[in-house]
Amino acid sequence: MTALPFTHLDSPREIVRQFTPNWFAASMGTGIVALVLAQTPLKLAGQGLWLANIGLFMLFTGLYAARWILFPHGARRIFDHPVMSMFLGCAPMALATIVNGFLVFGVDLMGPKAVEIAATLWRIDVALSVGCGLLVPFLMFTRHDHGIDRMTAVWLLPIVPAEVAAASGGLLIPHLADPALKLEVLVSSYALWALSVPLALGVLVILVLRMALHKLPEASMAATSWLALGPLGTGALALLMLGEAAPGALAGAGLGAYADAFRGASLLGAVMLWGYGLWWLATATLATLRQVKLGLPFNLGWWGYTFPLGAFTLATLRLAGLLPIPSLMTFGHLLAAALTGVWLIVAARTLQGAWSGALFHAPCLTSEKGLKEARA
Repeated sequence: MTALPFTHLDSPREIVRQFTPNWFAASMGTGIVALVLAQTPLKLAGQGLWLANIGLFMLFTGLYAARWILFPHGARRIFDHPVMSMFLGCAPMALATIVNGFLVFGVDLMGPKAVEIAATLWRIDVALSVGCGLLVPFLMFTRHDHGIDRMTAVWLLPIVPAEVAAASGGLLIPHLADPALKLEVLVSSYALWALSVPLALGVLVILVLRMALHKLPEASMAATSWLALGPLGTGALALLMLGEAAPGALAGAGLGAYADAFRGASLLGAVMLWGYGLWWLATATLATLRQVKLGLPFNLGWWGYTFPLGAFTLATLRLAGLLPIPSLMTFGHLLAAALTGVWLIVAARTLQGAWSGALFHAPCLTSEKGLKEARA
């Protein structure tokens, strides 16, 4: 690191003016690592990371809110940018990792209060997730300029938050006391899954076509190859969580006869999504190895290596807990080790870039018109 901070910026005020929602990807990645560590003997380290991530999320929320207050014209330009607008989905996914942390770590620290906080934040997360899943695609249909040759897996970012919220709902249900509320969260979570996974699978079909016709994305977008793993890992995880939570929620509503159907269908669906994820895991690994040879410049997009892999790791560990296949647990722990190593590298590079100010850059302000409007 350089001795003086923000040497790449004209003034510290530029941090706010140039702050974009892709910074929330750092909170997503940090949060998912904390949740993965909770499934290993390093649970205490995961707890510390989760607490730190709460501070990180609050910092990012404050900076982005300040941008809308101080530079509203520049902030609004994100809705017209065909790439940066996709990253609006990072905020609800980052919030979901904090919601889950209140249930995984917070109950031991705070007792029942943690469940109340998680339930409130989950509702906020659902609203943000559904909003992103509807607003950003509609902007794509009406205001953005897209082409198959310029498409990357960032198209998934506004779509996936709904299924992430569904997984959080599955984790929340067993902690709720009210039978009616359990059923409400269960049905809502399956609906959230349906709002996301089928659409994400459609995007993946187009993505395969795009790569076949136009090859891999450019080096600056190399990490997007891993984003395809996200909806598959999270989709599988959500089904596993909901399938386990369904019997209790259904029994409390007098619907216990349907419990086995819910559990069986959820497990089958999760296994198939997980298997599809293996193909994307291998493909993303091969693509990364190829692009490393050609040069891989660091940017905030590197956080795309963390959350998708973390979601797939959690799904693998959850499957290993349900199926008596020892190799699954071994594979899950190998993925957890790889994820932790990647997170350490990306976090260190991000801290360095944040200290120098080089990572504070809003592409939607690069035009002269955008600069004038932002400073108005």
